[in-house]
Amino acid sequence: MQYYSMQTSWSAGAPGGYEVEERDVEFLRHDTGALLARMYVPLGEGPFPAVLSVHGGAWTSGDRFNNEPANRALAGTGAVVMSVDFRMPPVAGYPEPVADVHLAIRWLRAHAERYRIDPARIGGIGFSSGGHQLTLAVLRPEDDRYARLPLEPRTPGGSPQARLAFLILCYAVLDPVTRWQMVQAEHRQKLIDSHVAYWGDEATMTEGNPMRILASGEAATLPPALVIQGVVDNNLTPDMADRFGAAYREAGGAAEVLRYEDAPHGFLTRDVSTPAAVTAMERIVRFTHEARSH
Repeated sequence: MQYYSMQTSWSAGAPGGYEVEERDVEFLRHDTGALLARMYVPLGEGPFPAVLSVHGGAWTSGDRFNNEPANRALAGTGAVVMSVDFRMPPVAGYPEPVADVHLAIRWLRAHAERYRIDPARIGGIGFSSGGHQLTLAVLRPEDDRYARLPLEPRTPGGSPQARLAFLILCYAVLDPVTRWQMVQAEHRQKLIDSHVAYWGDEATMTEGNPMRILASGEAATLPPALVIQGVVDNNLTPDMADRFGAAYREAGGAAEVLRYEDAPHGFLTRDVSTPAAVTAMERIVRFTHEARSH
């Protein structure tokens, strides 16, 4: 267990200055081993909003520590953050990792009282490919493939549905088919290999494409969404965030898309002190503390 004090530099009126307890918990166990989450818990009476944090890594790499600067900064404003590991290739490909994320949402909801969480203010933040997997779990909260993993028997309560009050997507792969076409055209072998390892083929990629789900009317839930995108991100097509925001609104949801100059892919992961990251985190903090399920 670790403790630290996080002083924030957000705009006037934003919460901040909480001392935070940091520890790992096992939230799920497969035959291949345990999955851990790093919990960032503000020290105070609460109730606090909570955020499930899902890391990126082109679906094939990374862990719960990937976004430590952003997770710690958010927790320091008075939000519980649960940053999760999930299975990845070669251990498991789609849809298994989405099932892990789906269960993590339910686990966080089931443990709201333990961590002094306001159950009406539980949301999610996903980075890059993690944003894609979080979005799938939220758009399809009752999908049998995603919802099939049971909560640990001793877990109190727990809904079978992965419903969130809000969704924050940071440079997320929200159209994997378009990204697949882009990396093929640019001969980016590492990303090509990652797509193949996770998806297997383009037909599966199309089935798990949030853009297709929105266009088809299949999306079961559409919580308010905040989409964060860097202008100089060469890992995604330039229009992906804007197209997703438009499709989300067309489907009946509320989506705010914010673009940041001079911000590359992963800019919040690397350093939260850059001008783009500070401005983006200000908005993420306000969104987290204002959003509430109805």
